[in-house]
Amino acid sequence: MIAGSGDARALNAMSDGLGATGLAGEANRDISVLIADDHEVVREGLVAMIDRQPGMRVVAQAANGVEAAALWNRHRPDITLVDLRMPELDGVGVISEVRAINPRARVIILTTFDGDEDIYRGMRAGARAYLLKDAPRDELLGCIRAVHAGDTFVPPLVAAKLAAQVSSERLTVREREILKLMGVGSSNKAIARQLGISEGTVKTHVKSVLQKLEVASRTEAVSLAARRGLIRL
Repeated sequence: MIAGSGDARALNAMSDGLGATGLAGEANRDISVLIADDHEVVREGLVAMIDRQPGMRVVAQAANGVEAAALWNRHRPDITLVDLRMPELDGVGVISEVRAINPRARVIILTTFDGDEDIYRGMRAGARAYLLKDAPRDELLGCIRAVHAGDTFVPPLVAAKLAAQVSSERLTVREREILKLMGVGSSNKAIARQLGISEGTVKTHVKSVLQKLEVASRTEAVSLAARRGLIRL
């Protein structure tokens, strides 16, 4: 499902106004696709699926983010399918590098990660769509065509998570640092020592984190943060 007009306007603004290129003759040639995923089986399955479709062809495959950025620069594909977490350079890094070359580059995130923060980072970086790898074949192919036509493509569940994340109160950089240390089991005293701040300051930040995440304990905060993609356990 393509995001509604309200969602599309918000996502378009987040993506810095990406849109259709309007290149002459674009509709008369195959949609060229670059696939970036560190799992060979996933890449092979996507290649087989896409190359069977009339009007689509895979022009390159990448097993890591650095390779993906280099292959994009070489082939300049119409559509790039990129996993969110890859070796050497993650999906957000790939999007940033590609958009530094061409702000109109059309990138689709295809991943297994659906945490609020993962979705937010991907769309904020400039992705035009965010799909999970268990999406039906027709949905993926429809997404490729929609994004190629200049649309934003976000399934309802992903759009809802993105809207919730955008509207929620954001953690500060220091609060994120403390939350990550909480995630590895560090005590307030250990966090204070590592960050070079007082234990009282740590307690204040921890209290703020709990309030912003609307939880009652450190354990709940860590669990929620992991589900939302704010930290990795």
